[in-house]
Amino acid sequence: MHIFAFLLHIYTMSKQERLSAIEKIIRSEPVSSQEELLTKLEDLGISCTQATLSRNLRQLRVSRVPYQDGRMKYELPPEEAGYYPHPVISDFRKAITGKIWARETMLVKTHPGYAAAIASAIDRAGRPEIAGTIAGDDTVLVIPHDNFTREIIFQTVSQIFS
Repeated sequence: MHIFAFLLHIYTMSKQERLSAIEKIIRSEPVSSQEELLTKLEDLGISCTQATLSRNLRQLRVSRVPYQDGRMKYELPPEEAGYYPHPVISDFRKAITGKIWARETMLVKTHPGYAAAIASAIDRAGRPEIAGTIAGDDTVLVIPHDNFTREIIFQTVSQIFS
C-alpha cells in the first residue's frame, strides 16, 4: 500500500471500524493497558489518541478484571442477545440522570462515561456561583462558592444545560 493510500485509510476510518477492531483485539487476546491496546491498533494501521481510545473503551463498556499473577486485562461485557452499548449522547441534558444534595455540595448523576464531559461543561461555563467540579465515571461533584444557596446552584446548573 502506498503511503498516501495508507494515510488516507487512517484518516477516513470510521469510528465503527475502530470500535470493531478494539472489540476483536480484546476478545482474541489479553490486553492489560491502553498503551498496549494503542500499539496493537497501530499494528493494524489504526491510529487514535489515548483520549479517543479511552472514550471508545467507555462506550464499549470495557472493564478491567484480574487475569494472571495479579495482572489485569480488559474485558468486554458478555455478548447477550439484544445488547448494544449505549449510544453517544450529544445533548448533555439527556446524559444527566439526576441531581441530589449531600451536605452543601450537589451531585449530578449521569449515564456511565459522561461525568467528565458534564463536569467540563460546568467548569467552562465560568459561573461565579460554582467553585469547581470533580468527576468520576457517572457522578459529578459540584462545589459551590460560599454564600450561594442550594436553589441558586440548582438553577445555575440547570441554566448551563438549557
